[in-house]
Amino acid sequence: MTETTTVDRTRLGINDRYPFPAYPNGWFRVAYSKDLAKGDVKALKYFGTDLVVFRDEEGTAHVTDAFCGHLGAHLGHGGKVEGCAIRCPFHAWKWDGKTGSLLDVPYAKRLPRADIKAWPTVELNGIVMVWHHAEDKAPTFEIPLVPETEKDAGYTEPSEHYWKIRSRWLDMNENAVDNVHFKYIHGTPVIPESFPEVRDHILEVKNITKMTTPRGPIEAVLVTIDHGPGFQIVRIDGAIKTVMINTATPIDEHYSDVSFTYAVEDKGGNVGAARIKDLLSQFENDLPVWENKAYFKKPRLCDGDGKFGLYRKWMKQFFSCEW
Repeated sequence: MTETTTVDRTRLGINDRYPFPAYPNGWFRVAYSKDLAKGDVKALKYFGTDLVVFRDEEGTAHVTDAFCGHLGAHLGHGGKVEGCAIRCPFHAWKWDGKTGSLLDVPYAKRLPRADIKAWPTVELNGIVMVWHHAEDKAPTFEIPLVPETEKDAGYTEPSEHYWKIRSRWLDMNENAVDNVHFKYIHGTPVIPESFPEVRDHILEVKNITKMTTPRGPIEAVLVTIDHGPGFQIVRIDGAIKTVMINTATPIDEHYSDVSFTYAVEDKGGNVGAARIKDLLSQFENDLPVWENKAYFKKPRLCDGDGKFGLYRKWMKQFFSCEW
């Protein structure tokens, strides 16, 4: 990791609220598969950057920088899919979706040396994800398949919910090791027993707790698995098995685009809908705290607090500089 100068700190989004950069290295959601049909072109803005996502004629999703490398037209506003490429609406220059290389200028005899940035892209679990790295290095880990989201897995169809939150995910996500907050924010009958474990880019936290039900408190196990800073799987085994895929993508240095996808064990009736409603309510209890809290680099902790040191050591690997 390299040291940061005052200029670097401003450019990286290090500010009075957050001592760490706004854009960590990892895989991040930019779209859901069901929202991107063949030939679709959509404008996006993530990582403080204008992007375009499109699905080519073969069905593969691509993400590139938004502005044509010729005279800067935005490919997300009028760009057309041709084969596995996108054609600019301004002068019809054609760019390869996978490599970003220039494929065609219809009025030129020779192609100039030009390209645009094509972002490494994967599509899995019904999500289109891009790899962001501050130094443009290649991906260092993969996103796993979540089997509960597959057809005939015995779970309800995944339900997506979105929030634009004035916070950074790696601050919000300290909740994973903050076992005390479950009682005082989410109203669990007890403070859970928490067992965190780090394996390279993976953080896994097992919480053994009790949940309130119409029949009284029952024991439940909540396992949270983070694969880097933008993709999280949560499994709850209690009255009804639940799986959540949580994604958070930085929009700019102030806001994050957060989406939680819920699926529950399909037992018929309205049990699943009630479970999701409860989880949504619990999530929204966190919002006033997240949007207004400060991040203390050296917080004062007591012996009842969770493993914040372990979490913060894990999160530092996703930045390319010291902070």
